[in-house]
Amino acid sequence: MYLSKTIVFITGAFVTHKSWDPWAAYFKTKGYTCLVPPWPYKDGTVHELRNRQPNDKDLAGLRLSQLIDHYGDIIKSLPEKPIVIGHSLGGLIAQVLINRDLVSAGVAIHSVPPKGVFSFEWPFLKSIWKPLGYFTSVKKTHLMSLNEWKHAFTNGMTAEEQLLSYEENAIPESKRVLRDALSSAAKIDFNKVHQPLLFITGSTDHITPNSLNYENYIKYDKNHSFTDYKEFAGKNHFVIGLSTWHDEADYILSWLDILSHSEKK
Repeated sequence: MYLSKTIVFITGAFVTHKSWDPWAAYFKTKGYTCLVPPWPYKDGTVHELRNRQPNDKDLAGLRLSQLIDHYGDIIKSLPEKPIVIGHSLGGLIAQVLINRDLVSAGVAIHSVPPKGVFSFEWPFLKSIWKPLGYFTSVKKTHLMSLNEWKHAFTNGMTAEEQLLSYEENAIPESKRVLRDALSSAAKIDFNKVHQPLLFITGSTDHITPNSLNYENYIKYDKNHSFTDYKEFAGKNHFVIGLSTWHDEADYILSWLDILSHSEKK
């Protein structure tokens, strides 16, 4: 196994890819080449993307399979298989890319689960019901309200922190992409041999509860592939934007360092 020094950061739903900028800058200081590509139709500022709401037909028509292929094509254009680090829906995409043997290692942070892994916890159901929008038109995108954001992403933070994070990060989303996360587009072969995969979760996450991430983790066959799990106490779904994001970043760096040393033995 060869562990790349290139990292592709994969953004989740509802947030700008710019939320990864501090991470990319930090990982670059550790010797990594970092790429933070936006989703299709999301290469704009938060203000620009919100101004297209709700009639952004291009974004509204985006499907999960297209999104996965978008990142797959970026990865295939690189000289070597990179490491991928994905948050939320980006964590699901990271899992699919690992399943397709396109990367040298992957990290799924507070990941949306693959098809067949589900939670019936009330905070989870409350968080996803409006964004899925089953009684609304898929021709229109969905922008979380501030109250939705407070529950799904920033529970436990001060009102001032919640408002600032919403104004700086929250953008409209495709309902089709979200619904596709429950479809065959999100299917994983858990028994397939795969490159190292780390799950990171938080104890106070509403939209992807730690119990859901743990169920996702235990689905994988551990007999032939390295799959790891780490839970951080007191972390909500806004984990990559919290002031404590170095906790997760440094853990990932240590994990990658262990992999690098193990491959040299």
